[in-house]
Amino acid sequence: MEEVYYVGVDVGTGSVRAALVTRGGLLRTTVEEPISIWKPQSEHYVQSSFDIWQKCCSVVQRVTHGVQRNQVRGVGFDATCSLVVLDKDFQPVSVTQDGDTQKNVVMWMDHRAEEQAARITNTNHRVLSRVGGVMSPEMQPPKLLWLKENLKESCWDKAAHFFDLPDFLSWKATGSLTRSLCTLVCKWTYCPPEGWDTSFWSSIGLGDLLENDFSKIGSVTCSPGSPLREGLTAEAAADLGLNPGTAVGASLIDAHAGGLGVIGADVRGFHLPCEQQPITSRLAMICGTSTCHMAISEGPLFVPGVWGPYLSAMVPGLWLNEGGQSATGRLIDHVVKGHAAYTQLQELAQQRAPPAGENIYSYLNRHLSVMAGSGSAVDLLGSSLHMWPDFHGNRSPLADPTLKGMVVGLSLSQTLDDLALLYLATIQALALGTRHILEAMKEAGHDISTLFLCGGLSKNPLFVQIQANAAGMPVVLPDQTEAVLVGAAVLGACASQDYSSIQEAMEKMAKVGRVVQPDQDLKSFYARKYKVFLQLFSHQREYQALMKQR
Repeated sequence: MEEVYYVGVDVGTGSVRAALVTRGGLLRTTVEEPISIWKPQSEHYVQSSFDIWQKCCSVVQRVTHGVQRNQVRGVGFDATCSLVVLDKDFQPVSVTQDGDTQKNVVMWMDHRAEEQAARITNTNHRVLSRVGGVMSPEMQPPKLLWLKENLKESCWDKAAHFFDLPDFLSWKATGSLTRSLCTLVCKWTYCPPEGWDTSFWSSIGLGDLLENDFSKIGSVTCSPGSPLREGLTAEAAADLGLNPGTAVGASLIDAHAGGLGVIGADVRGFHLPCEQQPITSRLAMICGTSTCHMAISEGPLFVPGVWGPYLSAMVPGLWLNEGGQSATGRLIDHVVKGHAAYTQLQELAQQRAPPAGENIYSYLNRHLSVMAGSGSAVDLLGSSLHMWPDFHGNRSPLADPTLKGMVVGLSLSQTLDDLALLYLATIQALALGTRHILEAMKEAGHDISTLFLCGGLSKNPLFVQIQANAAGMPVVLPDQTEAVLVGAAVLGACASQDYSSIQEAMEKMAKVGRVVQPDQDLKSFYARKYKVFLQLFSHQREYQALMKQR
């Protein structure tokens, strides 16, 4: 019997990737191409939907090369939750002051709308209860309000369609304006089954979006993985190098695709605490540029400072809470590459294994092991250097974009050892941030016993081990390292109706690769380090209050 495949397309922060995935969830090939990012001014990050779609077409053509078109049964897209703006003819509308129409995407990490987000929070509207009580500048309502207030003539008045990037991709592929519940519920305050809350949009000054049954932001919705229209249009099929009519599933935000790619795996035989428990005992962590912490529950749980509960936003029929850290991989890069010893680190790593050399983080991990000595845990090297990691604000559980980073324990020394210790302190601070989120979820009624990690940082063994140690829980790593791409392919498999549900596709296509157990000898060390971590936050609050005094 001829092998059948599904194509998963993942649009991340800086690149587009595609994978050819088998019915059993194995990645046959993957392809990646970079996409452009512009930073026209501080806190503004923009992209081009034309550039993104061109790269989607290129990676799909390349990944399906040598495969018969009729072997590809379905396509699924995931993307960052960036905001795409198009006019009535579906042409790009600029989101920048210079009016360059190529730049029509406000990126997820664009924080230009902090002031608008704060004003929306101050309305105390009932929809805020589903975003932890605080509106984030990374959500779409504040970004839309910013565009109306700052680019009214050049952008707002011309705009006829505002898409979340995952929905833009499925529209481009199928011509369907149906939005995924994942995007609208998580980033736009939509709440099934009631739908849009008209009083919210009116109260924040965006009542004009109510026109024509909310046609500018989406009047029809469906669950992720639902088949859209008749599948690929003739034009999109030609662009992608696939057959017209190939099934396309309603899309997901990239982190949620990662959640689908790991959280439903069959764990029998791995002796995990979640083995005899429902899927609600698992937390999926998608760790890349930023990190998302996905917890699901059978009923709605309200967690202060954590987004949700969102019905059917990831797994149909279940409620999702979404914690997160705005800068994780990005923070590690920032700390390491900004250090005086970075050039020395690069040179030493390049000398390791010609011609390509060694990854700088593999080198740092090995360097820390040498510093610790045989028989001693690397973690203990971090006993006198402490970090608060909110260099780009706190998404969860404090939901405060104004918080800043802190480091305590620095000296005048700037050697490679000092760089390695600062790198370790960063990883430990991020892991303690996860613990902070887990504790908030636990207090609200979640009962989580096992972490499921995927994304770029899950390939760093020190990062993974420290997450396990700081949380005191086992970490499950997927068999296929590109779990986000597996999750995107699950959408295509579901849309093709080769599987009857997302749950069935997840269980069959997501597989456990390796389990990392926490080091129980470090339990008291991390309990102490966590106390210091929380004290750093309270000190920051104190000095902020002091400096506001007249």
